[in-house]
Amino acid sequence: MKHLIAPSVLSADFGNLQRDIEMINGTEADWFHVDIMDGMFVPNISFGPDIVSTIKKHAKKPLDVHLMVEKPERYIEKFRDAGADHITVHYEACTHLHRTMEQIKKTGALAGVALNPHTPVNLLEDILELCDFIILMSVNPGFGGQKFIFQTLLKIKALEEMITIKKPACSYRN
Repeated sequence: MKHLIAPSVLSADFGNLQRDIEMINGTEADWFHVDIMDGMFVPNISFGPDIVSTIKKHAKKPLDVHLMVEKPERYIEKFRDAGADHITVHYEACTHLHRTMEQIKKTGALAGVALNPHTPVNLLEDILELCDFIILMSVNPGFGGQKFIFQTLLKIKALEEMITIKKPACSYRN
Protein backbone atom coordinates (compact mmCIF):
# COMPACT_ATOMS: atom_id res chain seq x y z
CA MET A 1 0.00 0.00 0.00
CA LYS A 2 1.24 3.46 -0.83
CA HIS A 3 1.98 5.80 2.03
CA LEU A 4 1.26 9.45 1.32
CA ILE A 5 2.94 12.65 2.46
CA ALA A 6 0.50 15.41 3.34
CA PRO A 7 2.09 18.43 5.07
CA SER A 8 -0.28 20.23 7.40
CA VAL A 9 -1.18 23.81 6.53
CA LEU A 10 -1.36 24.48 10.28
CA SER A 11 2.45 24.46 10.23
CA ALA A 12 2.53 27.34 7.73
CA ASP A 13 3.50 30.91 8.52
CA PHE A 14 0.12 32.57 8.04
CA GLY A 15 1.81 35.90 7.41
CA ASN A 16 3.42 34.25 4.38
CA LEU A 17 0.81 31.65 3.47
CA GLN A 18 1.27 31.94 -0.30
CA ARG A 19 5.04 31.52 0.04
CA ASP A 20 4.64 28.40 2.18
CA ILE A 21 2.08 26.88 -0.18
CA GLU A 22 4.36 27.49 -3.15
CA MET A 23 7.23 25.89 -1.23
CA ILE A 24 5.15 22.71 -0.71
CA ASN A 25 4.16 22.80 -4.40
CA GLY A 26 7.87 22.31 -5.19
CA THR A 27 8.25 19.21 -3.02
CA GLU A 28 7.36 15.56 -3.45
CA ALA A 29 4.45 15.89 -1.01
CA ASP A 30 1.25 14.30 -2.33
CA TRP A 31 -1.40 16.54 -0.76
CA PHE A 32 -1.94 19.57 1.42
CA HIS A 33 -3.54 18.53 4.72
CA VAL A 34 -5.92 21.21 5.99
CA ASP A 35 -7.16 20.76 9.57
CA ILE A 36 -10.53 22.38 10.24
CA MET A 37 -11.31 22.69 13.96
CA ASP A 38 -14.49 24.11 15.48
CA GLY A 39 -13.61 24.50 19.17
CA MET A 40 -16.30 21.95 20.03
CA PHE A 41 -15.27 18.54 18.65
CA VAL A 42 -11.71 19.54 19.53
CA PRO A 43 -10.69 22.38 21.86
CA ASN A 44 -8.92 24.48 19.21
CA ILE A 45 -10.35 26.62 16.41
CA SER A 46 -8.57 26.87 13.06
CA PHE A 47 -10.20 28.35 9.97
CA GLY A 48 -13.08 27.99 7.56
CA PRO A 49 -13.92 27.80 3.87
CA ASP A 50 -12.52 31.25 3.02
CA ILE A 51 -8.98 30.23 3.98
CA VAL A 52 -9.39 26.91 2.14
CA SER A 53 -10.40 28.91 -0.94
CA THR A 54 -7.27 31.06 -0.59
CA ILE A 55 -5.06 27.98 -0.22
CA LYS A 56 -6.68 26.42 -3.31
CA LYS A 57 -5.77 29.47 -5.42
CA HIS A 58 -2.08 28.74 -4.92
CA ALA A 59 -1.94 24.97 -4.34
CA LYS A 60 -0.92 22.69 -7.20
CA LYS A 61 -1.60 19.56 -5.17
CA PRO A 62 -4.93 18.25 -3.89
CA LEU A 63 -6.38 19.66 -0.69
CA ASP A 64 -7.22 17.08 1.97
CA VAL A 65 -9.68 18.87 4.27
CA HIS A 66 -9.89 17.14 7.66
CA LEU A 67 -13.10 18.19 9.41
CA MET A 68 -12.50 17.93 13.15
CA VAL A 69 -15.93 19.40 13.79
CA GLU A 70 -19.26 18.43 15.29
CA LYS A 71 -21.91 17.57 12.72
CA PRO A 72 -19.53 17.71 9.73
CA GLU A 73 -22.39 17.07 7.30
CA ARG A 74 -23.31 20.77 7.70
CA TYR A 75 -20.02 21.83 6.07
CA ILE A 76 -19.25 19.30 3.36
CA GLU A 77 -20.62 21.29 0.41
CA LYS A 78 -19.07 24.54 1.70
CA PHE A 79 -15.59 23.05 1.88
CA ARG A 80 -15.96 21.25 -1.44
CA ASP A 81 -17.03 24.55 -3.04
CA ALA A 82 -13.99 26.20 -1.42
CA GLY A 83 -11.66 23.71 -3.12
CA ALA A 84 -11.45 20.54 -1.01
CA ASP A 85 -10.47 17.59 -3.18
CA HIS A 86 -10.63 15.11 -0.30
CA ILE A 87 -12.89 15.47 2.73
CA THR A 88 -12.26 13.53 5.94
CA VAL A 89 -14.77 13.25 8.76
CA HIS A 90 -14.35 11.66 12.17
CA TYR A 91 -16.15 8.44 12.95
CA GLU A 92 -16.81 9.88 16.41
CA ALA A 93 -18.51 13.02 15.02
CA CYS A 94 -20.98 11.32 12.67
CA THR A 95 -24.31 10.01 13.86
CA HIS A 96 -24.98 8.62 10.37
CA LEU A 97 -21.52 7.93 8.97
CA HIS A 98 -22.76 6.01 5.92
CA ARG A 99 -24.98 8.94 4.91
CA THR A 100 -22.15 11.41 5.50
CA MET A 101 -19.73 9.40 3.35
CA GLU A 102 -22.30 9.25 0.55
CA GLN A 103 -22.79 13.02 0.88
CA ILE A 104 -19.04 13.57 0.42
CA LYS A 105 -18.92 11.29 -2.62
CA LYS A 106 -21.94 13.04 -4.15
CA THR A 107 -19.90 16.28 -4.24
CA GLY A 108 -17.18 14.54 -6.26
CA ALA A 109 -14.60 14.66 -3.45
CA LEU A 110 -12.74 11.61 -2.18
CA ALA A 111 -14.20 10.47 1.15
CA GLY A 112 -12.06 9.69 4.18
CA VAL A 113 -12.71 8.65 7.74
CA ALA A 114 -10.51 9.52 10.71
CA LEU A 115 -10.38 7.54 13.93
CA ASN A 116 -9.34 8.98 17.27
CA PRO A 117 -6.51 7.09 18.99
CA HIS A 118 -8.73 4.95 21.19
CA THR A 119 -11.45 4.11 18.67
CA PRO A 120 -11.16 0.50 17.49
CA VAL A 121 -10.56 0.01 13.75
CA ASN A 122 -13.10 -2.82 13.55
CA LEU A 123 -15.83 -0.15 13.76
CA LEU A 124 -14.98 0.71 10.14
CA GLU A 125 -15.81 -2.75 8.85
CA ASP A 126 -19.34 -1.85 7.73
CA ILE A 127 -18.31 1.44 6.09
CA LEU A 128 -15.04 0.35 4.48
CA GLU A 129 -16.52 0.04 0.98
CA LEU A 130 -17.20 3.81 0.97
CA CYS A 131 -13.74 4.82 2.24
CA ASP A 132 -11.26 6.20 -0.28
CA PHE A 133 -8.74 6.56 2.57
CA ILE A 134 -8.49 6.34 6.35
CA ILE A 135 -6.64 8.49 8.86
CA LEU A 136 -5.59 6.82 12.10
CA MET A 137 -4.88 9.58 14.58
CA SER A 138 -1.66 8.87 16.48
CA VAL A 139 -2.33 11.77 18.88
CA ASN A 140 -5.54 13.19 20.26
CA PRO A 141 -6.97 15.63 17.71
CA GLY A 142 -6.79 19.36 18.28
CA PHE A 143 -3.19 20.15 19.23
CA GLY A 144 0.22 19.69 17.65
CA GLY A 145 3.36 18.59 19.47
CA GLN A 146 1.81 15.70 21.38
CA LYS A 147 3.49 12.44 22.29
CA PHE A 148 2.91 9.63 19.77
CA ILE A 149 0.42 7.02 21.04
CA PHE A 150 2.16 3.69 20.52
CA GLN A 151 -1.09 1.69 20.26
CA THR A 152 -1.54 3.28 16.81
CA LEU A 153 1.06 0.88 15.40
CA LEU A 154 -1.08 -2.09 16.38
CA LYS A 155 -4.14 -0.40 14.89
CA ILE A 156 -2.30 0.07 11.60
CA LYS A 157 -1.63 -3.66 11.46
CA ALA A 158 -5.27 -4.50 12.27
CA LEU A 159 -6.54 -2.03 9.67
CA GLU A 160 -4.16 -3.38 7.04
CA GLU A 161 -5.47 -6.89 7.64
CA MET A 162 -9.08 -5.71 7.38
CA ILE A 163 -8.39 -3.76 4.18
CA THR A 164 -6.54 -6.70 2.61
CA ILE A 165 -9.63 -8.83 3.08
CA LYS A 166 -12.40 -6.30 2.41
CA LYS A 167 -11.01 -3.56 0.13
CA PRO A 168 -7.45 -3.96 -1.15
CA ALA A 169 -7.53 -0.69 -3.17
CA CYS A 170 -7.99 1.51 -0.07
CA SER A 171 -4.98 3.49 1.17
CA TYR A 172 -4.24 4.25 4.79
CA ARG A 173 -1.97 6.57 6.71
CA ASN A 174 -1.33 7.78 10.24
